[in-house]
Order: sequence, then structure tokens, then C-alpha cells
Amino acid sequence: MPTYDYFCSANSRTVEVTHKMSEGIATWGELCNKAGIETDDTPANATVKRLITGGAIISNSGSEPPCASGGCCPGGSCGL
Repeated sequence: MPTYDYFCSANSRTVEVTHKMSEGIATWGELCNKAGIETDDTPANATVKRLITGGAIISNSGSEPPCASGGCCPGGSCGL
């Protein structure tokens, strides 16, 4: 599932959350609910904007190792 960074101009905070590509988050309250954090003094209806990032994808498949050695290559030979 991809991770996204959202910025709230009402409190100048950026929060990272994971959700389906088809989902969208529009308010600070929705973002806090998804991230499992408190809204604190920021109004729940304050708008948030998704930031453009590299778009990391987290996979739980575990079917293939990240490189031929079965783990991270200390010498950097696999390029990871």
C-alpha cells in the first residue's frame, strides 16, 4: 500500500499515512483519524493537501528476497 505525506497549513504540520490509492483525505480530522493521532488545537475541518513525494510502496508479500543473497548486501553489489 502506498504512503502519502499530507500538509496542514492551519498548523504547519506534515503527516505521513498509508492508504489505498483510491482513498483521499481532505481534512485534518480525517488525516488524524487515519494516522491515529490527536487533532490537538487544530480544527478537525481544516483542509490538508497531499504533497508530491517519491511515492513509496510497502509490500507484505515477502515472496522474493530484495537481492540474490537473501538480504541486504553489505558491499552494495545488489544496488539496494
